[in-house]
Amino acid sequence: MIGRSLSVALVGVEGHVIEVEAHLAASLPAFVLVGLPDASLNESRDRVRAAVASSGLTWPQRRITVNLSPASLPKSGSVTDLSIAVAVLAGSGAIDRAAPSRAVFLGELGLDGEVRAVRGVLPSVAAAVAAGHTRIVVPAANAAEARLVPGAEVTGVDTLADVAALYGNEDARPASRPRRAAQPPAAAPAAHVPDLAEVRGQEEAKWALEVAAAGGHHLLMVGPPGAGKTMLASRLPGLLPDLDTTQALEATSLHSVAGSLDAAAGLLTRPPFEAPHHSASAASIVGGGSRIARPGAVSLAHAGVLFLDEAPEFPSAVLQTLRQPLESGEIVLHRAYGAARYPARFQLVLAANPCPCGHYYARGDRCSCTALQRRRYFGRLSGPLLDRVDIQMDVLPVRRGAADATESTADVAQRVAVARAAAGRRFLGAPWVTNAQASSAWVRSATPSPAAKPALAALDKGLLSARGVDRALRVAWTLADLAGDSEPASTHVTTAMVLRSRDGDAL
Repeated sequence: MIGRSLSVALVGVEGHVIEVEAHLAASLPAFVLVGLPDASLNESRDRVRAAVASSGLTWPQRRITVNLSPASLPKSGSVTDLSIAVAVLAGSGAIDRAAPSRAVFLGELGLDGEVRAVRGVLPSVAAAVAAGHTRIVVPAANAAEARLVPGAEVTGVDTLADVAALYGNEDARPASRPRRAAQPPAAAPAAHVPDLAEVRGQEEAKWALEVAAAGGHHLLMVGPPGAGKTMLASRLPGLLPDLDTTQALEATSLHSVAGSLDAAAGLLTRPPFEAPHHSASAASIVGGGSRIARPGAVSLAHAGVLFLDEAPEFPSAVLQTLRQPLESGEIVLHRAYGAARYPARFQLVLAANPCPCGHYYARGDRCSCTALQRRRYFGRLSGPLLDRVDIQMDVLPVRRGAADATESTADVAQRVAVARAAAGRRFLGAPWVTNAQASSAWVRSATPSPAAKPALAALDKGLLSARGVDRALRVAWTLADLAGDSEPASTHVTTAMVLRSRDGDAL
């Protein structure tokens, strides 16, 4: 006798529908699980057996072989517990044998038969619906998240007994225990949205922030403690437009896999902001795991902002891992059992002190750092990494009497939206939507030759790399969009080179 059900295995954020087959043979009782399960999935044998018994159902005294097909695909986690239990019950005749084979089951089982929430429900349901399987059974705690996927017919269940009742077994009962009363989620207090109007002075830095937001460019701010670098960086997401449908689904799926999604809030519609501490490991930044890697901060910042405060304090190995996602917009993590691919197209914002003590720009003799110490400190940000940062600027200390801010985040965001709309019309039909994403071939061919001359002259002098030329031209297109011009002029390119070089050496 064979019982069947469906589930989903995630590799990265890509879901694969798997068929769970349970074969019950007349032999000595045993439970064998095959199909490349990991350690936590192998343990499902004991969880499933205990959950079935606790639900008032009879565990079949047969040799049970459960196959997870395709067998060549690695499976991990406890998300298939529920589908395994359903397949076994269908094979034994305890529930309708045919109906479960047309539904997808996701959920972890407790020993008492409770169906517990799991990670990655959103991308799993999306993969099932894309494969034509619209009937989805998930833990009640994940039902709101699953219903975010259009076309999904979602059933939320609390216990394995509830599932058995869905498929014709009215004798099943949950274990006698106090049930947790479902409490509606408490309304979260309205979060304070950082506003540019709260930043005094720093008009040049605010303008650079506007340029970065309009074109999607990476940004480096160098200045002493208290100059406002962190304040400025935290206000960048407010300048960015809402996520489109594709970006919202990708970002929400990544947070679902990471277990940080608030399903009650629905899809993520605003750009995320990730600010890991400088003591973070490489695995926490780019993602990691011993079998199938989980997403890290670079993926959780997808379609948003990754802010590294005190950037030179990060280990060099951590900073160098950023180079791949900065170029390709994704991170590929290879492990022994396969590769996990996660989207990671974010805006990188780096903040750094000018020297170890941070007082290089201060008046008087407050800074005691030698020139060698300053070079070593700032040298932790390697040349190849900085070559990928389009805008690099000094943020000087604010003096008493600095003018109050005259523009709010909403005012600047409106100009950013107009500039992005201009870029969107220009890139209609292209695989990119911002100037920072435009290909090198397009940038070089589309920029008028007279306008590109300053950048090409800097290339001939060795002051800019070939990548630096392309990035300067991209910033020039953003400056033209903000100015309402149809294409950049040489003044835009020169300004872009100034923004790229803190000391003006590229001129």
